[in-house]
Amino acid sequence: WTTPAHHGRSPPIPLHSSSISIPNKTRNPGCIVCVVVCGRNRFQMGSASNKKWPGTLQGLPVDVVVFFHDDKKKEITVLCTLSGSRMLEMQGDGELEPVLTAVTDACKQINRIVQRAKTDDLYGVVDSTNIQGEVQQKLDVLVNSIMLRAFCGCTKDVIATVASEEEDEPRSCRDVMGDEAFGGGNYVAVFDPIDGSKNIDAALPVGSIFGIYRKPAGLENSILFDGNSLVAAGYCLYSATTVLVMTMGAGVNGFTLDPDRGIFLHTHPDIRIPPKGPIYSFNEANFHDFSDPVQKYLDALKEGSSKMGVRSNARYVGALVADVHNVLINGGIYGYPATRSHKNGKLRLLYECNPMAMIIEQAGGAGSTGTGRILDVQPADAHQRVPTFLGSTENVFELDAFHTYYS
Repeated sequence: WTTPAHHGRSPPIPLHSSSISIPNKTRNPGCIVCVVVCGRNRFQMGSASNKKWPGTLQGLPVDVVVFFHDDKKKEITVLCTLSGSRMLEMQGDGELEPVLTAVTDACKQINRIVQRAKTDDLYGVVDSTNIQGEVQQKLDVLVNSIMLRAFCGCTKDVIATVASEEEDEPRSCRDVMGDEAFGGGNYVAVFDPIDGSKNIDAALPVGSIFGIYRKPAGLENSILFDGNSLVAAGYCLYSATTVLVMTMGAGVNGFTLDPDRGIFLHTHPDIRIPPKGPIYSFNEANFHDFSDPVQKYLDALKEGSSKMGVRSNARYVGALVADVHNVLINGGIYGYPATRSHKNGKLRLLYECNPMAMIIEQAGGAGSTGTGRILDVQPADAHQRVPTFLGSTENVFELDAFHTYYS
């Protein structure tokens, strides 16, 4: 068995051939097995033609997640790298697997709709507004329906409640599906169906964001959980390529949609954000509405006097998913601060900030409100907004220092 180095971390426990067995139907010389050790956040890969399954690894349960042939080495289902290290916490039954599978299918469907928005006359607005008073795009309404069905319709006893940025109140899966058999689970799914929908008319990138919370004890009838209750989070970016990025609390993995075969390929294993980066992504049209600490921080980035040591580059698309993905891959900081007209910023804690902060933290970065960790904020209502800064640890911590010094 071979184990690639992962950024200087110690290697996993050695695997002994007597600890695993494999079903007969998978035994062939070209078969590769991905093994995830529960309690660890790394996986091992190697030839599995003579291994046995199931079993334990030095007393820890192991989980064979997916089998595939070496001539299609990248063809890994999304669940391959996500199902392992959280299995003990999920009672070993992989109950979120059908949910995550449904989400990937929904992303494929939404990608197709976005691509055909112009030819199928899906551009433009509808005669309605959402809870924030924002005019809804046609795609907002259509994609919201797809996401509701994906979370509630995939299985009857996992997701109990869904909450969408586009709807006033959370809804039970019984209501969404019109069937009392649904909604008996212990999880709440939240999502922003189309982030940056105003970009659609100009053929600019958009995305979908989701998070899955486990209901804490005593809060079974609420969705007002802090981000530490998240067990999974992800986003799908619809751009030059369609990229799905997800975490279940044990690292971050990215998958690119192969448009010819209609499958996601595992193209970004174990994503790690650089500790610092040259990119800053703020809407500088609002610069004079930002607080004094944020203005001074941005001036330092542009002058080259920040701790980065170089003049930073501005990159701003206007879609949270696209901007954060750029920062995740290249390093830097994304920010949507408070302004004079929006004292708490414009991003929603439950639907956008918490899922994106979980992803960034799991990739080795940081998520802050400027005065504290995003995932520690206790929401007061379902559509609460918070100032949001996401990115490389050194960039975000320096911004926090500006808030401390100049506030």
